[in-house]
Amino acid sequence: MPLIVAGDMGLLLQRAAAIGLELVPVDGGVAGPGATARIEQVTLRKASVPGQLDPANVEYVIETLQRATDGCLAGNYGAMVTGPIQKSVIREAGYDFIGHTEFLAERSGVETPVMMLANESLRVALVTIHLPIVEVPMALTADLLERVLRVIDHDLKVHFGIACPVIGVCGLNPHAGESGHLGDEEITIIQPVLERLRADGLTLKGPLPADTAFTQSRKAEFDVIVAMYHDQGLPVIKQSGFGQATNITLGLPFIRTSVDHGTALELAGTGGAKADSLVMALEVAEALARGD
Repeated sequence: MPLIVAGDMGLLLQRAAAIGLELVPVDGGVAGPGATARIEQVTLRKASVPGQLDPANVEYVIETLQRATDGCLAGNYGAMVTGPIQKSVIREAGYDFIGHTEFLAERSGVETPVMMLANESLRVALVTIHLPIVEVPMALTADLLERVLRVIDHDLKVHFGIACPVIGVCGLNPHAGESGHLGDEEITIIQPVLERLRADGLTLKGPLPADTAFTQSRKAEFDVIVAMYHDQGLPVIKQSGFGQATNITLGLPFIRTSVDHGTALELAGTGGAKADSLVMALEVAEALARGD
């Protein structure tokens, strides 16, 4: 599958030269050892210094995302792969930007995007995504949970070829609320949704105590484990192999994958950053786009 890079060709060549990568311009793109990429040219607004954030280039970053998204929606591209992004500088520049997942959903007109990280042995999906922990209980509603679970069930069937996905669903509270003694969201929100969706044919297990849902013996029972919030689920998959997982956005009208790590600004321009997760994201995106 051809590779298209949305970005500034001059910047790409400059960065490659700085860290000793063999990359040369060719007609409409760049070429390296054994591979070529076409450039969807987006012009950098201001000269960029590796590792230094500059609000002057936020518009450039946003435009790359817009161009890539619009190309996917138009059917020009088979999938989108993104690197990490520094959310703070985008917000400081005046954009109401929470993260890739939310941005792509809004531009695509999608109500319920679902963030899922996957490696060879585990898939973890989130109900709430980039929220302060204090806001999670109010954000967790029956409507949101039902929509998220339906998206997960649908996409595991359509994109991953799992005929009847077994979905493990964590509780919100310690010990899944312990019969209401440690919080009642499991009783008032989660359990009723699970019962309703089971009646519709979904295979759902839970609410599960999150501290035991990810043990070796339990996680093997599920095709995916659904966590109620970001730091309930993602530390587990990152501990099991940091840099070896792929971030997959479910619910979009196109395939989108990303890396499982942040920007690591201190490594920018040093040649010390590892590309393992990016390579995996590219491979997963191609496989999903082909229907493998």
